[in-house]
Amino acid sequence: MTEKLLTDVEYNYKYIDERIAEAAEKSGRKREDITFLAATKMVEPEVINHAISLGLDHIGENKVQELLSKYDKYNLDNCSLQFIGHLQTNKVRQIIDKVDLIQSVDSIKLAGEISKQALKINRKCDVLVEVNIGREENKSGVMPEQLEELLCQIAELDGVSVKGLMAIPPICESSQKISEFFNKMHNIFIDISQKKLDNICMNILSMGMSADYYEAILAGANMVRVGSALFGARNYT
Repeated sequence: MTEKLLTDVEYNYKYIDERIAEAAEKSGRKREDITFLAATKMVEPEVINHAISLGLDHIGENKVQELLSKYDKYNLDNCSLQFIGHLQTNKVRQIIDKVDLIQSVDSIKLAGEISKQALKINRKCDVLVEVNIGREENKSGVMPEQLEELLCQIAELDGVSVKGLMAIPPICESSQKISEFFNKMHNIFIDISQKKLDNICMNILSMGMSADYYEAILAGANMVRVGSALFGARNYT
């Protein structure tokens, strides 16, 4: 870990925070209405903790094994740890006591396992339901037309509390095209909110990442998941 990396994180954090504030104002909201969650995949705990020291108060991991390997090193006194990646049912029990929210629920099978494991430790686990807004075969998420049925099924589970929706739109060549997906997702979010389904809250709309968080906020997101724009490009080799 170099001093330059930490300095870069400080600069990036300030820049992203300012951009979030600007987008929030443009969309008729305040900076505090938007949650800045740092996606910490392949980022060392020391670097994550440095970002937390700057004011970052939400982090998200994509992989169960990575979360477990870093868990004891996070400084979580004033920071929420969430799971934002695809979650296999057989891994739920490993993280159920460690995360504040699971963002990637896309089936009643997964929701049922989360409920089962949560009840074992006498808690209710907050979740977001992931929507496959781009209808991509290679991506997880429930299809938009099946969302309401899934939400009604999850509402029957004692160990799960739905707090909103999450989406990862397709990669797009223009900001106009990505905004179309974000707007479509926001419309779904509002539609579900207005139906006032029993035991379902629509408090969080999590969408937008490093390349498009600004557009996501303009479209109505109130949580963005930013990784490489904060920590730099990951080395996947």
